[in-house]
Amino acid sequence: MSAKAISEQTGKEFLYKYICTSAPVQNRFRYANVTAETDFQRLTQEHPWLLTERLVVKPDQLIKRRGKLGLVGVNLDLNGVKEWLKPRLMKETMVRHAALLVYNQRTCEEFYMCIYASREGDYVLFHHEGGVDVGDVDAKAQKLLIGVDEKISEDQVKKELLTKAPNDKKAVLASFIVGLFHFYEDLFFTYLEINPLVVTKDGVYVLDMAAKIDATADYICKSKWGDVEFPPPFGREAYPEEAYIADLDAKSGASLKLTLLNPRGRIWTMVAGGGASVVYSDTICDLGGVDELANYGEYSGAPSEQQTYDYAKTILSLMTREKHPNGKVLIIGGSIANFTNVAATFKGIVRAIRDYQAPLKEHEVTIFVRRGGPNYQEGLRVMGEVGKTTGIPIHVFGTETHMTAIVGMALGHRPIPNQPPVAAHTANFLLNSSSSTSVRHVHSENKAKVEGSPAKKVKTGAPVGEYLSKPSHWKTF
Repeated sequence: MSAKAISEQTGKEFLYKYICTSAPVQNRFRYANVTAETDFQRLTQEHPWLLTERLVVKPDQLIKRRGKLGLVGVNLDLNGVKEWLKPRLMKETMVRHAALLVYNQRTCEEFYMCIYASREGDYVLFHHEGGVDVGDVDAKAQKLLIGVDEKISEDQVKKELLTKAPNDKKAVLASFIVGLFHFYEDLFFTYLEINPLVVTKDGVYVLDMAAKIDATADYICKSKWGDVEFPPPFGREAYPEEAYIADLDAKSGASLKLTLLNPRGRIWTMVAGGGASVVYSDTICDLGGVDELANYGEYSGAPSEQQTYDYAKTILSLMTREKHPNGKVLIIGGSIANFTNVAATFKGIVRAIRDYQAPLKEHEVTIFVRRGGPNYQEGLRVMGEVGKTTGIPIHVFGTETHMTAIVGMALGHRPIPNQPPVAAHTANFLLNSSSSTSVRHVHSENKAKVEGSPAKKVKTGAPVGEYLSKPSHWKTF
């Protein structure tokens, strides 16, 4: 399961399109998208109701508690909407997009409801006092667990969820909740929250919605979802490079992921493996590099040399666009691979490094490599060679070095050894292929002096590309 948030606009489009036949809700959803480039004259031609209806304006960018934050303009005419947007649109204290949604203002009761997936099944929550002041719904709301193989019924909803709801609204609410649950299941939602939910004599009004769907169900729901867009989290811009890597990922059996956190950051990562990517990012933050961490992502699942090249050149392109006064570091890390051909993937990375050698030198990039797995010795060898031939400082380590040790070196918290120390408790064990073959293990004492240099600059005489492995917003834009 890959739960991804969708916009309120998308969620309501789904809701009113697919729930109308099974619940007391009518398609009264009308909206208009507004950006800084919007031509309001053309907008009113496309949506003439904007000139006659009372309007609500709010950002549709995955922001929770917009009412509490003062991000909802209510009961406005079109001129009022324009004035409301002026101090907020394209500002750091506001978001770029807003959705205009229409509903009638009248005295009414507001309810809260939510459906979300869990290991046990799907929980349905209902509270008879909704709205911006709903408070801690986990503690206050009535809960109903629907098991994986269980069905929901109106009688069950009335008995378990609507004990405090007005008697004259129980039938309508029960019918709506059952219909909403079927809609939630049919379109593979993982989270669906409505607050407030208003019931009048005319029917049910969904005033605000937050939702997530299971993105892995795209092949099942394509006909209903259409080309659904997954907006970036609030406070972070969507980058074309992220979309490019996502497209590569969709066309590959391997896993290729990239999220930009701070494009101006000094610390960049190119990590093999989803688990390793978490470990490296956590270590960087633990060592005080959180403000300089530029990206998060991973490549795994035995990507080809070409796929790794495309992934690597995207990261190198991003990190060589803006200079940093302290230079930059690239951490190419990973644990010990099970089946990924390390040599093949590293050859793709080496090609990218050769293509970007001039900007890498210009931006004073130092590269730290640590990897193990099938053919890792060859992979580390070619990585070391490219450092020597290009003059880019590349420090290469194998399985004798702890996978996160290079983070401390990159951040200047520990010296960069010219030669890794041999751990006294480790050894290479060889198994006999026949009884006539003798196996002899020779212990050699490591007496090399360990010297270090800071990660930012490489001193004269320091090894360049030396093979060190044993021969084994509130801010939006």
